[in-house]
Amino acid sequence: MERMLTPRQVAEVLGVSFITIKRWIYSGKIKAVKLPTGKWRIPESEVKKILSEKSPEETRAVIYARVSSSDQRKDLERQVEYLTSYCSAKGYKLVRIITDIASGLNAKRKGLQKLFKLVSEREVDVVLITHKDRLTRFGYEYLEYFFNQFGVRIEAIHGNEKKGAQQEFVEDLIAIVTSFAGKLYGMRSHKKKKLVQSFKQLLKEVEAE
Repeated sequence: MERMLTPRQVAEVLGVSFITIKRWIYSGKIKAVKLPTGKWRIPESEVKKILSEKSPEETRAVIYARVSSSDQRKDLERQVEYLTSYCSAKGYKLVRIITDIASGLNAKRKGLQKLFKLVSEREVDVVLITHKDRLTRFGYEYLEYFFNQFGVRIEAIHGNEKKGAQQEFVEDLIAIVTSFAGKLYGMRSHKKKKLVQSFKQLLKEVEAE
């Protein structure tokens, strides 16, 4: 069943007043359902339709680019340059460029936290990224859902993981295993070190096949 929103919730998502939403309901600009209590409820699809009708010039865009290590700065610059050109071609209003040099597993990235703040304060309409894994290595759908609650969409220009990102993915896998092994056996334990070394050896064997 489709999610139904109150006029006040819709007003918050669209960044307009409650009175404006009521006016749109009565004029037919936005479809709403009147409950037996006399209150209105608006289908989420109607909100998405209004958002999509926003002209490019009114669309506030934020660029988010990320690499895992400082020796990848050239790649970071290429991401920003490409996304800036894309933003210009689409006619969006660029309001911020945010970058991170950190693992895609790190949820405490400074740039990512800045992005969350912009989204939650409704200062952006679209987030531009080159690939989904630039925003997060895992759980992309959760972030997409979170952003959507504030009327923000994500445009991943090239979809999923970029070509040639295998080494970065391997490093993230090792980080996950190291973290879990540390929690199981203690960060300095012999068992933890042995497990991590075994996993690294397994990865080498897989790559060699």
